[in-house]
Amino acid sequence: MSNVSVGGQAVIEGVMMQSKDKRAVAVRKSNGKIVLKKNNIKSWINEKKLDKIPFLRGGFILIETMIEGIKSLNFSSEFFTEDMEEDAFDRFVKKIFKDKANDAMIWISLLLSLLISVGIFMVIPTTVGGIFSKIIDNKLILNLIEGIIRISILFAYLVIISKNSDIKRVFEYHGAEHKSIHCYESGLELTVENARKFTTLHPRCGTNFLFIVMATSIILFSFFGWPNPLIRIAMRILFIPIVSGISYEIIKFLGKYDNKLTKIVAYPGMMLQKITTKEPDDQQLEVALTALKAVINEK
Repeated sequence: MSNVSVGGQAVIEGVMMQSKDKRAVAVRKSNGKIVLKKNNIKSWINEKKLDKIPFLRGGFILIETMIEGIKSLNFSSEFFTEDMEEDAFDRFVKKIFKDKANDAMIWISLLLSLLISVGIFMVIPTTVGGIFSKIIDNKLILNLIEGIIRISILFAYLVIISKNSDIKRVFEYHGAEHKSIHCYESGLELTVENARKFTTLHPRCGTNFLFIVMATSIILFSFFGWPNPLIRIAMRILFIPIVSGISYEIIKFLGKYDNKLTKIVAYPGMMLQKITTKEPDDQQLEVALTALKAVINEK
């Protein structure tokens, strides 16, 4: 049963699960009922055979994953914003794009996410790191300082948002997602009782991916010295596909093998998951298992 590779994502009061050819989002509504949305995956990456090209596929998969993740979040949010009035921005988008408004919102959300990420995790760290160039002449150390600043920002960001009660609920569903996948990969029957016993940490988690991206960027950018700020920022943006591609292959490696080396490489990201995953309750596990069963054809 566990030959099918499965991944997932926590959404608002629910979980999205995905296998190679199916995707399902399970959400528990405020009345207690679980709503399930299931569809077959039509991936342009698979159609173009781009998923077969190591190091190149990671960047494309990252973009597709972000798009589908936003779609899943939008679906889950619909059940909790029905009574909310549309704001001016929503009305503006609907007026401009009409029946394509939902697609437009997805691309706007993706673009804003990328711009904010570039600003927080690229512009700020390399700008602050540049201050040290006045007293440090070693290019390797300067890149290391920049990387440490970037990781520190990520850590602080995760700690701060984890204090929010709504985000804490999402992190609990994140834990439910991991427990369910562990249960599946162990070959056990997919029940709440069996899933409950597993850890909330998983080596293929997106949190691991984030840390590996940052660690990879430190190593890669060390080969390019310490040019002026504008060139540094441009390089970091242009190299996003390359860094993502390398990091994706590392994540696949960590998920495929379980030995001392993979445990050492995965350890920092696994520790970050202690922030991004929380212990779920049985109802949250039930939601995650519902989504998981939908993508592996188990009732």
